[in-house]
Amino acid sequence: MDWFDRSLYPDAPEARTPENHGEKIDFIARLCGAWDFGILPLRETIEEIRKPGWRQAVEDCRMLSSASYHLLREWHDLTAEPYLGSIPAYIRDDPELQRV
Repeated sequence: MDWFDRSLYPDAPEARTPENHGEKIDFIARLCGAWDFGILPLRETIEEIRKPGWRQAVEDCRMLSSASYHLLREWHDLTAEPYLGSIPAYIRDDPELQRV
């Protein structure tokens, strides 16, 4: 199965596999945006973006309000950055959160 998820490009019917740094950053942004809304990536996509060749694109994407972006940073052993997103009250106020 192909790792490239064309569904992330509804605005580009002829979407193709990212070839350069800018296209990789765009792919990371689209992937994280979808993932943050509950659209899980394919296993093959995860395996691809965890490769060392994606590290710099992850660093340069800088989606600090995306929870999935912070996970990608962790997977690439990048320095932790502040999370700038909101934490929903039903999660923030969950008394069991400290146990997770």
